[in-house]
Amino acid sequence: MKKELPDVLVVGAGFAGSVCAREIADAGFLVRVIDRRSHIGGNAWDETDLYGFLIHPYGPHIFHTNSRRIMQWLSRYTTWRFYEHRVLAYVNGDYFPIPINRNTLCKVFGIKLEEEAEVENFLLKLRESVSEIRTSEDIIISSVGRRLCDMFFRGYTRKQWGLELSQLSPSVAARIPVRTNDDDRYFSDHFQFMPADGYGKLFQNILNHPKIEVVLERDYADEPSREYVKHTVYTGQIDAFFEYCYGRLPYRSLRFEHFHVTGVAESEFVQPAPVVNFPGDEPFTRITEFKQLTGQRRAGSSLVREFPTNEGEPYYPVPTKENEQLFKEYQALQSKIENVSFVGRLAQYRYYNMDQVIGAALTESRRIIERLKVQR
Repeated sequence: MKKELPDVLVVGAGFAGSVCAREIADAGFLVRVIDRRSHIGGNAWDETDLYGFLIHPYGPHIFHTNSRRIMQWLSRYTTWRFYEHRVLAYVNGDYFPIPINRNTLCKVFGIKLEEEAEVENFLLKLRESVSEIRTSEDIIISSVGRRLCDMFFRGYTRKQWGLELSQLSPSVAARIPVRTNDDDRYFSDHFQFMPADGYGKLFQNILNHPKIEVVLERDYADEPSREYVKHTVYTGQIDAFFEYCYGRLPYRSLRFEHFHVTGVAESEFVQPAPVVNFPGDEPFTRITEFKQLTGQRRAGSSLVREFPTNEGEPYYPVPTKENEQLFKEYQALQSKIENVSFVGRLAQYRYYNMDQVIGAALTESRRIIERLKVQR
């Protein structure tokens, strides 16, 4: 029996591609999903290591959103474990809450602040006036002043991005809140959870559909259906799609050093928070302890150090004015192609959170489905 040809080709099996694939398949169209890796899930994929711990090979992924619509959509494919993420910064031999809150200020400056109004007044004294917000540095020094900027953000940013704060778009620092109370949660979103059975199982459930075919270890250039499908959803690097005709868009990559610690009791941890940031001279930016993320209770503990680099898999679009201008040149080419949708961090060159990627995929899926219905 001859195999039916797909209506839609989805390039990439991460959140952007998987959400689009499921929505389009639910609308009755045949979808082929390809990914050049040996697994689905993109960078959010998780797996069990040699010691029995569920780890995130590509660094920690914590789901959070204020969107009830996105939460309800994902809940069709997973149950949840309530989880509120916490981060500490390790500076000069001590740990400080991040984002900056009342406890951070009291500990750094050796003062006592009782009321939120006192905290706000203290922050007012720290802040420096900036006539025009042009960079991430402008945002931070106008929010918390130069001392806290130097202590927690300047060195970390230099390692994370390979750039100075003064070179980065304000959008990077805009992600960093400052609190006048003791709230030490990293995120303040209404919904903060982790998939109860892990991200891998979540992706398997999303892609488990009779009209979805998944082909792994296949590059877009080697996919025969690219020539005849009605529509393509492309979630890879937009500059690669156009064969770098205007030059390469910069992306920041990461090198991961996974390690295991023995002699740790089931209910004990190696570090005082799930993630510890290192804004100092250490070559890595942060360490994640996975049993704190997943809620597993096993003896020992598996952790990972992250070393940012310019070489390797692309993880983060680098948000500078020059890079945004180059992206717009590629975007102009994209706008001339009606049967290809560009969705996700790499394709849209945006520093998206997971829920933002899912939201973009749901919106684009509706457009694609309407277009396909017209072509029937």
